[in-house]
Amino acid sequence: MDKNIRVGMDISQLAHQGGVATYVKNLAEKLSLLSNLEMVYFYSSLRKSYKGGLKNVKSFKLPPTLFEPFFNRWRKVPIERFIGPIDIFHSSDWIQPPSKTKKVTTYHDVVPLKYPQWSHPKIVDIHKRRLKLVEKEIDCVVAVSESTKKDLLQVSNIPEDKITVIYEGPTGNYRPQSDEKIKKFREKYKLPDRFVLAIGGVGERRNLTRVKEICRDYNLVIAGITLPWLSTEELELLYASAQVLLYPSLYEGFGIPILDAFSVGLPVITSSVSSMPEVGGDAALYADPYKVKDIREKLNVIINDNVLRQDLIKKGFERVKQFSWEKAAQQTVKVYERLTE
Repeated sequence: MDKNIRVGMDISQLAHQGGVATYVKNLAEKLSLLSNLEMVYFYSSLRKSYKGGLKNVKSFKLPPTLFEPFFNRWRKVPIERFIGPIDIFHSSDWIQPPSKTKKVTTYHDVVPLKYPQWSHPKIVDIHKRRLKLVEKEIDCVVAVSESTKKDLLQVSNIPEDKITVIYEGPTGNYRPQSDEKIKKFREKYKLPDRFVLAIGGVGERRNLTRVKEICRDYNLVIAGITLPWLSTEELELLYASAQVLLYPSLYEGFGIPILDAFSVGLPVITSSVSSMPEVGGDAALYADPYKVKDIREKLNVIINDNVLRQDLIKKGFERVKQFSWEKAAQQTVKVYERLTE
């Protein structure tokens, strides 16, 4: 293609915590480095101003009560009125603004559609409403795993040939940490020398009731609950400080914490369902997330078997090499190029 592709991208999720924000931050940064793209970013948050390093960010202060109905229901104003002319608009998982151009969106999971009991009824309504717009208007849906693609085909009328799987990467450029850094981090947050790490979340999906029962005989630290949500740099130290990541989630669209753990040399126990085996490959231990006995047995093994631990750590370092945001950006550009040919 002779001319650059001008891409509008919604980065409003950067105002929040979580996996979607991690995706938006990393993908937007990598896309901004590609010479064949002209990126323009749409950001809207009433209380949190954009403070990142991206260039060409169009920032607005739309309140959440107005943001969603403005784009998903009233739909009188195209996104071009906010960010100017574009060739592609890449929307978030929350809104689907009208646009005269080609449209791409990313589905991270289908929790509100497949498991509505885990979400607030208002969130379920928003996602159902947005799905109708996606089915009608979107030119390509990016699914972050084959599992998410399969789920989309079950809960939507999106044709399979419109869904492209593009894997995510780790939260950051994580590496094993020095003993001195780990010691200072543990002292700062008064953490024990040996602990099991779990990941917090809203509702039942992270399986924390079972996790707490399983870890009655172990020190348990839950990111986002026992500790506050940490910066990317301190999150790296948290993973490096733990004995094992216990991540028996009931459902994940991808599972970035698995890659984060692999990156620092932390063994992983995760679920045998959803996308988690797809991400972990042969580098993790798997358990039935509904069976406390199965998860407990895996935890006891990984804590006490040093040979197994070292084998999993070695495999984790190799496994994580298969996932990167550079690769995700290159594959996303191919989607843009295909749509603008």
